[in-house]
Amino acid sequence: MTTTPDDLVTAYMFGFPLVFNLDQVTRYETTGVGKNPAAAWNTFSHARTLADHNDTFVTINNDTLYSMAQLDLSVGPILLSVPATAGRYFVLQFVSAWTDNFAYIGHRATGSDAAQFLLVPHDWAGDAPAATTVVRVPTRIASIVGRWAVSGDDDLPEVHALQDATTLAPLDATAVPKGLPHPAEEASEAGDFWAKYLTWSREFPPAPRDEALQAANVAALSADTPEGAATRESGYLAAKATLEGVLASGGGNAIVNGWNLAYHSFDYNLDYFEVGSENDPEFIIADPQRRLVQRAGAALGGLWGNQSFEAAYTATYVDELGEPISGAHTYTLHLDPTPTVGAFWSLTMYDVPNYYLVANPIKRYSIGDRTPGIQYEADGSLVITMSREEPADPRARANWLPTPEGDFRPVLRMYEPAREVIDQSYVIPAITRTDR
Repeated sequence: MTTTPDDLVTAYMFGFPLVFNLDQVTRYETTGVGKNPAAAWNTFSHARTLADHNDTFVTINNDTLYSMAQLDLSVGPILLSVPATAGRYFVLQFVSAWTDNFAYIGHRATGSDAAQFLLVPHDWAGDAPAATTVVRVPTRIASIVGRWAVSGDDDLPEVHALQDATTLAPLDATAVPKGLPHPAEEASEAGDFWAKYLTWSREFPPAPRDEALQAANVAALSADTPEGAATRESGYLAAKATLEGVLASGGGNAIVNGWNLAYHSFDYNLDYFEVGSENDPEFIIADPQRRLVQRAGAALGGLWGNQSFEAAYTATYVDELGEPISGAHTYTLHLDPTPTVGAFWSLTMYDVPNYYLVANPIKRYSIGDRTPGIQYEADGSLVITMSREEPADPRARANWLPTPEGDFRPVLRMYEPAREVIDQSYVIPAITRTDR
């Protein structure tokens, strides 16, 4: 068969989430990421302080402490114990190797009482211990992305205690995790990507609905000729540029006042619905092509993001005139009203193109309804100032979100959003440049 670069664009879009995700899984299991130290398979890694600019992870939040665990179900069933949390917001989000969000445990999904859950391989047929909820894990390797709301430094000890009481215990204590296979290093970035895709997609087969596409992709990558190698290189570069373009254009989401309403960016799971997930047409991307492009864009722009029934995300790159927002200028965002949420909301600053938190002199990486000292207008609205330099006006300084020197991308997060957020009747105003 003759393979074209277009064939490899399709293969790249399909395989990118798997490769990008498992590269991050490897980081957490071997070296750790930012505030989260490395942790062995089936063990939690707990961040003890909030994320900052030293955390080099895509679009990491500054609202919660992270508790991360990389699961390897080769050991068989694993008992997850969660303590009583007295109403505190938390979520344990379960993500498959292909980045499908397939289960949620936490404040919204399962409440605040102590509970136990048995995590089992997808084809497990055993008997669960009494008083446990079974969670079937669709791929042998999967991730738990835990987030705990923190109100300030004096709140940290209580959150640390909750983290420590959240545990994983394989029922077979002697079982040894198989781990993640790694192909030999190739001579190029493209070669590394395709090798990982082929290795990992064999180890972790996609959902049955994707088997035909997977077979076509493998066939397209199997031409062992000089021409085939050249096509893999050119196809990789074309596909990478295509994906970056998709992300920059908004990925097919509605754009309102410059905000990319990515409330359904993570709705590409069509096959696996365990505790806390929503098997609801509102949260399912049915179009096959859009689903795969959306999944790739979501991985690149916000890996391990929640679905909007748990937390709604929206970001922007532009001001009210559609011009790129940059630390060379000063901007305001007038939230009138502020978002309606069941938990809390925040606006977090990220640089471009890395989407990392921004170093700044006051160590403020986000601002929101829990930020101490913010000043509301008489009508209850809130004016946030975004600039590189600290504002001279005391009111603007109280509500200041520092920016980088170059381009930036703020992300608005709304945890347990109200219906008007998800149905888009709540309208976020454009960011306004004030130094024209």
